[in-house]
Formats: sequence, structure tokens, C-alpha cells
Amino acid sequence: MSNQTSMTEFLLLEFSDIREIQILQFVVFLVFYLAAISGNLIIISAVILDRRLHTPMYFFLMNLAITDLGAVSVTIPKSMSNSLMNTRLISYVGCIFQVSLFLLFAASDYTLLTVMAHDRYIAICNPLRYEVIMNKGACIQMAGSAWLSGFLYAILHTGTTFAMTFCSNVIDQFFCELPQLLKISCSNLYQVENVLLILSVTIAFGCFLFIVVTYIQIFLTVLRMPSSKGRQKAFSTCIPHLIVFSMFLFTGMLVYLRPIPHVSSETNMVFAVIYSVVPPMMNPLIYSMRNKEIKVAVFKLLNLNNFIKLI
Repeated sequence: MSNQTSMTEFLLLEFSDIREIQILQFVVFLVFYLAAISGNLIIISAVILDRRLHTPMYFFLMNLAITDLGAVSVTIPKSMSNSLMNTRLISYVGCIFQVSLFLLFAASDYTLLTVMAHDRYIAICNPLRYEVIMNKGACIQMAGSAWLSGFLYAILHTGTTFAMTFCSNVIDQFFCELPQLLKISCSNLYQVENVLLILSVTIAFGCFLFIVVTYIQIFLTVLRMPSSKGRQKAFSTCIPHLIVFSMFLFTGMLVYLRPIPHVSSETNMVFAVIYSVVPPMMNPLIYSMRNKEIKVAVFKLLNLNNFIKLI
């Protein structure tokens, strides 16, 4: 299929052509999906229902949970459906939606993590002005800017990618992944998309440097605190964010900074599962384990008040 106007569907990569393994993959992905969905829904519900969590930090955490919820819902259900029905098909329109929504949630996620670093910096390094700087209006604007940047990023890349012609309709991944679509492109627009990807990586690296510099200043401030309890509380709000950011960054680098032509299909799948499934599933657990306020809110939400005494 050399003309994209005649292309109505793509063929995704299957984990195996053995029926038993397909069913096993469906079950494993179902467990992962339910864990990610339930964990992020609990975080969202806890933040909404517990008034003590109506602070900027938890407002951004709720938005982060929404992006994780969206990202995992874009890719996993279609793969599960294909495994269950023993098919590899995804429609052309379905592929467009999968690419655009995944990029929207991924870019918004990264921007929110950058905003959360700024929030922690103000809270720890400039606490007396925290409520003035991080007021309700400012928080809504920051979160809105994160979602807007994700939307623009998704529209820009999706529009350029699907303006191309494709030499094949076989995608070497279990979902419509941008690098794999570029791999089967036979259009001159491929170079334009490469330039856009380089620009995106540059901006992402700028956010990375901002977070690194921000946390250097945060840690220097925390180490100067006279109270060990104060240092412990500060670290308990910063460490989960750093772990989540590191996991998101390095799993994303596995996909976008590796030499695609020299990586096997099986390795591609493993990388894709690591960066698209593992972070949304692990993020709620990471934030809950290190944050007493989240634990209390979650236990109350689940009506497990007896466990609160053990925290």
C-alpha cells in the first residue's frame, strides 16, 4: 500500500500466534490495566473527597493521575481486545486517535511533573509566600498550560505523521507508536517529523535541566533545616516526585533515543510495556507509600479506618 488514501487499517504486532499465549497476554494486561485504573481512580477520588488534600501539590497529583489513567486506557484495551479476538487490526482512524491521545497524555504528564517541581521549590524554599504564589488561580493556569501544551504537541505530531504516505500498513508494535509509524513512512515529510522530534527532545531536556536545578536548590535548603522532622517531611514530599519523574524520563528515553532499525520486535514490545504500562500502574503506589496524608485519605475512602492507627 503505497498511497495512504487507500489505507483503511493497520496491522499491529502480536505477542504470539499461539492461542494459549494470546489468552495469557490478555489476562496479564487485564491485571495491569485494572491495577493502573483502580490505583489512579483511588488517588483522584481521595483528592476530591478529602478537604485536607485540597492543596496545590495534591491538585497537581490529581491531574497527574488523570493523565496516567488516560495514557494506559489508550493502548492497553485495544491490545487486550486483539488478543482475545485473535486479530491484529486497528482502523486508520483508530490509529490516529491512539497516537494523538497517547501523545496528549504523555506530554501533559511530563509538563505536570515539571510544574510539580516548581510547586515543591516554592513550598520548601519560599514557604512564607507559598499561598500567595501558588494561589488557586495560578494552579489552574499551570495545570491548564500543561494540558494545552500536551494538546498542541499531540496535534502537531499527529498532523505531520498522518499527512505522510506509508509504504506498509504493518506496525512493529502492539499499539500505534509514533517512532514505528515513522519507520514505515515513505514520504518527504519524514524529515519534517524528525525535526519536530528533535525540537521536542530539546524542550524536554530543558524541562529536565529545570527540574535538576530546582531539586539541587531544594536539597540544599532541606539540609540546612535545623529540625530532623522538618527534613523528613520535606523529603517525603519530594522523593516520590523524583522517583516518578525518573521512571517517566528513562522509560521514555528507551523508546525515543534508541536506534530503532537495530532493535528486535520483541525488545520493542518490552520497551513499550515498560514506558506505557508500568509508570501509570506504579505511580499511585509510589505516592501512597511515601505520603502519610495520601495513606490516611485512601484508607478513609476504602473504609479501612483501623489501619490508620498503623501509619
